[in-house]
Formats: sequence, C-alpha cells, structure tokens
Amino acid sequence: MKIDPITFAVVKNGLDSIADEMAYTVVRTARSEIVKDVMDFSAALCAADGQMVAQAKTIAQHLGAIPEAMESVLTAFADDLHDGDVVIMNDPYHGGMHLPDIFMFMPIFHDGVRRAFAVVICHHTDVGGRVPGSNASDSTEIYQEGLRMPPLKLYEQGRINRTLEKMIRINVRVPDRVLGDLAAQYAAAQVGRRGLEKLMQRYGADELEAYMQELLDYAERLTRQEILTWPRGTWRFTDHIDSDGFSDTPIPISVAITVRDDGTLAVDYAGSSPQVRGALNSTLSFTRSLTYLSVRCVLAKDIPNNVGLFRCVDVTAPEASILNPAMPGACAARALTGYRVFDAMLGALAQIVPDKVPAAGEGGNSVICISGLRPNREPFIIVDMICGAWGGRPDKDGLEAVTNASQNLSNMPVEVMEAEHPVRIEEYAFVTDSCGAGLYRGGVGIRRTYRILAPEALLQMRTDRVRFAPYGLAGGSPGGTSNNYMEVAGERRPLPGKITTSIRQDTVIVHEQAGAGGFGDPLERPPEAVLEDHLEGKISRDYAERFHAVVLTAAGALDRDATAALRAARGRARPVATAA
Repeated sequence: MKIDPITFAVVKNGLDSIADEMAYTVVRTARSEIVKDVMDFSAALCAADGQMVAQAKTIAQHLGAIPEAMESVLTAFADDLHDGDVVIMNDPYHGGMHLPDIFMFMPIFHDGVRRAFAVVICHHTDVGGRVPGSNASDSTEIYQEGLRMPPLKLYEQGRINRTLEKMIRINVRVPDRVLGDLAAQYAAAQVGRRGLEKLMQRYGADELEAYMQELLDYAERLTRQEILTWPRGTWRFTDHIDSDGFSDTPIPISVAITVRDDGTLAVDYAGSSPQVRGALNSTLSFTRSLTYLSVRCVLAKDIPNNVGLFRCVDVTAPEASILNPAMPGACAARALTGYRVFDAMLGALAQIVPDKVPAAGEGGNSVICISGLRPNREPFIIVDMICGAWGGRPDKDGLEAVTNASQNLSNMPVEVMEAEHPVRIEEYAFVTDSCGAGLYRGGVGIRRTYRILAPEALLQMRTDRVRFAPYGLAGGSPGGTSNNYMEVAGERRPLPGKITTSIRQDTVIVHEQAGAGGFGDPLERPPEAVLEDHLEGKISRDYAERFHAVVLTAAGALDRDATAALRAARGRARPVATAA
C-alpha cells in the first residue's frame, strides 16, 4: 500500500492525541494523590502484535517497559483474547517493573479481528506486603513486597472478574483507592478504544494498521540516520548508588555504549553490581526502558516515540545483576536504580554528543512514605515523591523544583497532603549553596520538612546521593549531597538515606535533596548572574567567592574591582571545588 504523507501525519498526530486523552482521563478520574496529583502513571497505544505505536506525555520511565509486558500478555493468552477482555499484571518477573505499578491492557477489535491495544499503567498507593505503600527499600525478596499478579483477566468479554477484584480488595490497605484507580485506568482504556475505533471507521482497519507499521519504520529510519552522524567507537561511564541500606558498599552502575556502522547502538552494563539484598534491583525490562529513554533524550525531537526507536538500541546486562536480577530479588525501590542508569547513560552520551547532554541532576526523586492509622482505625498512606533539579546545560542553567529529566512527575501539593493526611509541611524551600557551580550552574536542591500529627506512624525513606554527588560536566563542579535528619523533642538525629522506622506525634522529618551538577568553567560565569543567584537566596557570598571568584559586598552588591583582581589571581588552572 502506498503511504500518503498527509494521511501519515494525520494518523500519527491522531494516535498521539488519543494517548494524551487517555492520560487526561486518568487525571480526572483517579482517586489517589500519587496518580492524580503526583501523576505517576502512563498511557500508550500498541498495534495488534503488541508493538507500541504512540504514548502520552506521561512517565517516561514506564514506557520502554511496555513491549516486554505486552509480550508477556500475548504469551499468556495467545488466541484467548476477546472483545471486552481486560488484562492486568504487575509482576516484575513477567515484564513488569515493581509491584505498585499495575499495567492494564485492553485489546481493541474491529469486525471481530484484534487490531490494537490500549495500555494504562498506574502506580498504586498500596498493593499489600510487609510495609504500607509496598515501596520499601529494605525488603529482601519480592514475596515481602505485596500482591504479585502475572497477566490475569480483570474483565472477560465485558464482565468483571469478581474473584480477582475481591482478591485485590482483601490484600491491600486502601482498597477504595486502589480499586478506584483501577477504574480510572479502565475508563482511560475505554477512551483509547473509542478513539481508535473512530480512526478505523475513517481510514479502514487494514489501512490504519499499515500506517501504524510505517510509523514504527519511520521512527527507526530517523533514529538510524541520526546515530550515523555520531562518531564510531565505545564510550564508558560509571556512576554509583550510595548503598542498598543493608551494606555500606557502594553500588556501581557501569555502562559501555558502542556506536555501530549500521546506525544502531550496543549498550552493555557489564561491570555493574551483582543483585543486592535490598529492594533496588531493576528487572531487565526496566533497565531497557531507562536505556531507550536516555538515547531518546539526545535525539531530534521530531522522531516519534515508539518501538521503532527501540529497535536501534540493543541492551545487555549480566544475569543476577542489579540490572537483571534473578528471582526472588526484591524490586520495590528499583526506580532509584533506574535513575542511576539514566545518569550513567548520560555520562557516556556526553562523550559522544557533548552539546546535547546536561550535567547530572539530583539523582532521582526522593520518596518519603509516612503511614499509620486514623482515629477511626482506617489506614492512611502518604507517598511523597520529591522532585528536584536538573544539571547545568550546555547553553543555560539547570532547573530546580521540577521533575527529574527521566520522569514527568509533579510534587504533591502541600495543601492536598495536609488536607488528606495527619501531617504538616513546615518548610518547602531551596537548600542554599547546593547547586553545582559552572558557566551554567546546576539546579538548587530542595528541603522538605514534615511534622507528624498522628499519634504514631511508620516512616520509610528512599533517598540517595549522600556519598556520591551529582557529577558536573565540562569543568563544572558536582552538586551538593543530600541529607536526612529528624528532630524529636528538640534533639536532632541523623537518618540514613534508606530506612524504615517507627515515629511518634510531633516528630519532625527533614529531607534535603542533592543539588545538580554544573556545566562549564565556574570562573566564566558572568558576575551579574552570580549576583542574581545570591539575591535569590540560591548561593551565599562565600559560595560566590569560593567557586566563581566573584566578590559581593555585605549589602548585596557586586564589587567589580575586587572580582576582577580575584579572577586574575586565581586563573583558569584553579581546581574545581566540591559543593558543600
């Protein structure tokens, strides 16, 4: 069939619009803050054979895992998928990511033939297990983490599976929210189904299928063409996770990217840590997802986001490693490992396409989970994902108080958290002097302070970058490290980056997130920009002088003569300092 370029563009944009409409439906109908406010969910469309053809502007980390999850569904049911069926799954060892992320697949039929799938993923507030939120970093095997579901039919030919629904309800701590969010996923999938039915009515099912396949081939062609402009060779980078919370041993994430002559990449994670005791293990589907995403970030923005791009990236990771664990390795906190995969990938890509890669961001969102019982004995669970900072970029400063570049999350609004749960946010602010210095500075870290109002609660923290600061690039300095502590009766007590512990009323929990790395020589930053950062409270006078050789007066003015003299004396050969 001949592909008409105008129809091709209309179909491409139509598919993207349907996926986005699915996402809007989730936001408008979900019950839980982590979905409707934090926006930890994804939506996509797949062809009849499971290949992803379009995705919403949602959680970027999720989307590269859809092909493996889709393969698991097709293997489980083969020819046993019918109009009105809906399949759910969450098991990391069946193509999932971690148990709170429940995938939903709705096959879409036309004239009795399966033509596509609508896919919706939501991070659910709780799926059972030993710890509220099902997201603790100190679980040691997946059996502790919650209800595991391989591909199962939640609906069969339009009728809900009440047995499965009851099984979910009885195993989770907040069933109304979990089942409410599943209903939101179902509503979004129905929106996807109706949208695709309209396209099939307009163009015909066979023609639409042909355009879907061309869309995948088009993305592959554009990706190969761009990679062919890159230098050939192999580039390596290693970053670290502080620890798994059980051992102080640093956890290396090592990557080697080989640019091949056919316009494809070989990405190998040999040298990365063996799988760990704690719940930081990332199954290969999630490792692949972060790899695809990292490559996507440095490609032209007009390349469609679909499986065609993935065809150009071959990913390998050692078996029984933290990036390809064996059963029953725990996976609940695998997102932290995914963030470090992203950082390591960008560190390697910065050597290949240095004009497209920023310095390291904050290292991934920090997760603060506070749970307990309300006066009526109903459970409450707060899953707060603190968004942070981007690294300095090749042409501008990093950002702060935004989602990590590998996500599309939002900070949970203070007003929502306080209205829904027994906690008070007493501070939400920048951490002065936490940004990495450079010609373009990194984003400033975030401080979030919680006062517990419930008589007692359970605190879980999943944070990192206490020991290994976000790296700078092109002479920029690393960002500042993160810090955790609590105050009990006026006494400050340090907290490790990963912990599950009981706390009582009026305990104050403080998390200071790492700042992002800087890009370029700090001595080349215009003094006026340094002054502006100081006036905004992002850096101190001491920081300005120590990193940028910029002298500011006590009144907050720029001393140009002293600055010129100090910069001349210090010179270009000054070693780059490390942020506090």
